[in-house]
Amino acid sequence: MSIYQLSDSVSVSSQIRTDDVANLADMGFTTIICNRPDGEDFGQPTADEIAEACATRDMSFYHIPVDRSGLTKDMVENFHGAVTQSKGKVLAYCRSGQRSSMLWQACGSP
Repeated sequence: MSIYQLSDSVSVSSQIRTDDVANLADMGFTTIICNRPDGEDFGQPTADEIAEACATRDMSFYHIPVDRSGLTKDMVENFHGAVTQSKGKVLAYCRSGQRSSMLWQACGSP
C-alpha cells in the first residue's frame, strides 16, 4: 500500500487490507473511503471486511465504488460529504489511488 497525501486532511492509496486498518488508525486516520467495487480483483478484501476492521477502531467507513463507467454526480456528492463530515484525516483507496484522486478533484478538493 502506497499512501499519497493530497491535502492536510485527505490522502489516497492503493488497496488496503484488514490488517492495515490498525496502522492507519495509529497514523491518525479517522475515516476510510473505499472507491473499489467488490470483486474487482481475485483475493481483494470486500468493503464489508474493511468496514468491520474500521468498526473495531471506531473509524468511519464509506463505500463509494467507482467502476469502469466513471464518476457520477452522486459519487462526487457522497465523497464530498464523507470528507467534510470526517472528524480527522481521511484515507480514500481504490486499486491504485487514481479513482480516489479523481473523486477528490471532482468535488473541489475539500
